[in-house]
Amino acid sequence: MEIPFAESYKIKMVETIRRSIREEREQWIKEAKYNLFNLKSDQVFIDLLTDSGTGAMSDKQWSAMMVGDESYAGARSYYILKKAIKDIFGFEYFLPTHQGRAAENVLFSVLVKSGDVVPGNSHFDTTKGHIEFRKAKAIDCTIDEAYDTTNQHQFKGNIDCEKLENVLKNNPKEKVSFIVLTLTNNTAGGQPVSMQNIKEVSALAKQYDVPLLFDSARFAENAYFIKTREAGYENKSIKEIVLEMYEYADYATMSSKKDAIVNMGGFIGFKDQETYRQASTYNIMFEGYITYGGMSGRDMNALAQGLDEGTEFDYLETRIKQVAYLGHKLIDFGIPVQQPIGGHAVFVDAKKMLPNIPKEEYIAQTLGVELYIEAGIRGVEVGTLLADRDPETRENRYPELEMLRLAIPRRTYTNNHMDVIAAALKNVLDRRDKLTSGYKIVWEAPIMRHFTVEFEKI
Repeated sequence: MEIPFAESYKIKMVETIRRSIREEREQWIKEAKYNLFNLKSDQVFIDLLTDSGTGAMSDKQWSAMMVGDESYAGARSYYILKKAIKDIFGFEYFLPTHQGRAAENVLFSVLVKSGDVVPGNSHFDTTKGHIEFRKAKAIDCTIDEAYDTTNQHQFKGNIDCEKLENVLKNNPKEKVSFIVLTLTNNTAGGQPVSMQNIKEVSALAKQYDVPLLFDSARFAENAYFIKTREAGYENKSIKEIVLEMYEYADYATMSSKKDAIVNMGGFIGFKDQETYRQASTYNIMFEGYITYGGMSGRDMNALAQGLDEGTEFDYLETRIKQVAYLGHKLIDFGIPVQQPIGGHAVFVDAKKMLPNIPKEEYIAQTLGVELYIEAGIRGVEVGTLLADRDPETRENRYPELEMLRLAIPRRTYTNNHMDVIAAALKNVLDRRDKLTSGYKIVWEAPIMRHFTVEFEKI
């Protein structure tokens, strides 16, 4: 008989989690103003809010932490990380930052000006927030196939090059800060970008003399999909594919809390020295000296080790097959999800799941609250809340995709936990006819409101 697939690791340490009862959860979510971010972690049984910084580090990563060099300037750990970034991405210059949004803050302080435009593939929340905070405009050029959750297109994260060229043609190059490729495309459902699309976008960037930035949070997962889905790459290693991907990038920002499997950390990669020097000033102002940038030496050591582990095929196969396991379990139960299943999360199509909730009452947020009440499972809304208000009209932006993201932490939960998640969502599906109203906002921040918003049940 065929040998079943098994995880590429064994468990060395565990953390106890507690099952709560429904009455407790109903009270806790009410006290949290129906914002899942406001829940205490002890009130959550299975936490799928994010895969950022929530993974389990390896024994080698923990060992590397023990020999971290905490020198303020020129720490040995900095040079270990510098070598890892050069070997894996090919960048000559880099700046460490404490996480991805910090990398965006530093780099965008150099590149983004008021009145600029930034085309890309479904900019994620902090990326768009940093752009709009600087009075610039993020323009989504994702392919149309991404907005049909039943479409089986293998690279739904791709940029539509016709849409992109229209932006580049209709704006002077000095008004285009850069093109951003998010790898994988989180907002579209953790969907990958093909190598062919990377090459096509790079050619347009060169033609119009505009820099190309990779948002690299899940670059390794993207490389896995290139290897397993794109012709000509099946015999290449993940590390070989990553090096080829980054030949086309001028800059990279990375939240290392994802594919480098650390709890905190990030960096900016540069091809040119001049931008690196300009950004160094902001790094010193916002983060710390250029050889630690808001990170401790031990964290830089863990990050360097994590970059190596995170670009190994066996690890990635285990990780992505667990996400697929949950996705296919939900499909079998009749739960509508973004297909094909993406890299880091399963995205539930909230409009199809809860057809009786008006869009003005935050459909995906309603689904997230119901899933939490059902079984203590915390997901996150990727829809109207995250899309935020139009900076000029202050009206809600209603995106084509209204989804509940179930982000799976790396090396953290077993497939038994996936079974619990699937059963809980099936229970919500079975009672969806009774769910006819959602929530109204009673307080929100002027930008990136979804983190701190407060709701009242309608």
